[in-house]
Amino acid sequence: MAVRRDGRPEPETETTVRSADWDGRDLAGERHDRVEFVDVDMTEVRTRGAAFSDCVFRGVRFNASEHTSTAFTNCVFTRCAFFDATFTGCKLVGSFFDACTYGLLKVSGGDWSFTGLPGADLGGASFEELRMREADLTGARLGGATVHDVDLSGAWLHRADLTGCDLRGSDLSALDPRTVELKDAVIDPIQAVVIATALGLEVRSG
Repeated sequence: MAVRRDGRPEPETETTVRSADWDGRDLAGERHDRVEFVDVDMTEVRTRGAAFSDCVFRGVRFNASEHTSTAFTNCVFTRCAFFDATFTGCKLVGSFFDACTYGLLKVSGGDWSFTGLPGADLGGASFEELRMREADLTGARLGGATVHDVDLSGAWLHRADLTGCDLRGSDLSALDPRTVELKDAVIDPIQAVVIATALGLEVRSG
């Protein structure tokens, strides 16, 4: 059984789609369970209400793809490309990303709780109004990213680089400011109190 980089086993797949050209396909409403996708071109693919469960994606190109109200639950993405990909209201609970590229990735709404993105280069990506509870962002690079109104409660943020990241409205209760890079990050007054308290400071008004 293959093992993910975090030591957990990959899903056991039952079928394989290899080197297929799905460029521009509309996968609305389709369901795929325990499928391994290898070197598949999903550039400009559109999914709406689709479901992928316990699937493995290796070397798949999701560039400029659009995903709406689609579920990728307990999936593994290895060496996949997400340049200019958009996820709106999608569910990626329990999925894991390894050695992927994410240039101009846009995520709005949905549930990405328990996702694994350790060491991911998410610089310039946009995450807005979604749940990322207990997501693994250990060592992730979010320089210049937008992370607005994101529930990061319980998230693993150790050694994350948040240089210039716009974090306004997000739950930073799990953030230890002594273990992350926060230079030039943008936060709101409530978050400032949370961070100050985490540093052991006493915040008083007046």
